[in-house]
Amino acid sequence: MKIQEIHDLIKLVSKTGITEVEIEQKEFKITVKSEGKTKASKGGEGETTIIQSHMPMGMPQMQMPMQLPSAAPAASPPPKAAEAVEESSKYVTIKSPMIGTFYRSSGPDKPPYLNVGDSIKPGNVICIVEAMKLFNEIEAEISGTIIKVLADDASPVEYDQPLFLVDPS
Repeated sequence: MKIQEIHDLIKLVSKTGITEVEIEQKEFKITVKSEGKTKASKGGEGETTIIQSHMPMGMPQMQMPMQLPSAAPAASPPPKAAEAVEESSKYVTIKSPMIGTFYRSSGPDKPPYLNVGDSIKPGNVICIVEAMKLFNEIEAEISGTIIKVLADDASPVEYDQPLFLVDPS
């Protein structure tokens, strides 16, 4: 396993709130655990992640505690699988076209572009995604009624992350 893959595992644990990831292969076994809050070196809150690697006899073992920045709280728990299947069958999901920061309004003192129950038409601005200091207005490509807002205001979003559920009828 390469060092970059180990770093990716650490990032996964810190960003998602997973408490433990364990990978076992023929040559080695690696466990990445999140063990609560500790004081980071700069005086702020941090999250300690312990990595344990077990290799066959004759190979040295590695155990290296690392300080990681505290991950932002999760936006909301993922919906149950049955609910997701039911929702996806009758609703259309509007997804983020890019990585960035999701904003529901054009400014902190402005009202949101959309609320639950609002109607949209193609071409309507539905939100803003900020990427590299550029504020990109995202326009609707379908018409319908907003059923649910799936992303929190001013939160980071990934490419193709669901933002809104729309009832197209």
